Amino acid sequence: MEKSFKKGESLFKEGDSGTLWRVMQGAMKSLFPRIALGAFFIWLMCSAASAHDFKVGDITIDHPYAIPTVTAQSTGAVYFRNLRNRGVVPDRLVSAQTPVAARVGLHRMQMEGNVMRMREVSAVELPAKSDVRLRHASTDGYHLMLEGLKAPLKDGDSFPLTLRFENAGERTVQIHVQTPRKGTAQEHKH
Repeated sequence: MEKSFKKGESLFKEGDSGTLWRVMQGAMKSLFPRIALGAFFIWLMCSAASAHDFKVGDITIDHPYAIPTVTAQSTGAVYFRNLRNRGVVPDRLVSAQTPVAARVGLHRMQMEGNVMRMREVSAVELPAKSDVRLRHASTDGYHLMLEGLKAPLKDGDSFPLTLRFENAGERTVQIHVQTPRKGTAQEHKH
């Protein structure tokens, strides 16, 4: 049953501040679990957002991903938002391997005039205190070429890839296969 109050009338009687305190305590007891649960979900979402980062030594491997391939395609590519070297010593990515391909090559793409050139390189240089981008729509950058794919890379799949750095050592990361957002995709032919 609801009680209505007249203008100027209070829920509490004069000098009854203890009742107000009990009402506030009751409200906090029912709100605290909800606030704690909300804070937990915010923490969980923030943790998930950084779940694509991996670390080995001074190197952070930021958001490794691959783009889906078509059925007859025998090659694919792996990209990273960045490879970050936070150390004071330069490092190099010297090789990679994965069970989804016969071989993984390190490649550099570069514009020469109006022509995009792709060449295999022996290593990807990671200068001290720097970020190196390995993105799919880059006109001057690196990527890892998956050669001899054993099956097509399908959107939503994931697979392991082991990276070997000259100084930092080895780290296996999980590669997520994802379709690039509209406006960022560039056809990747080999």
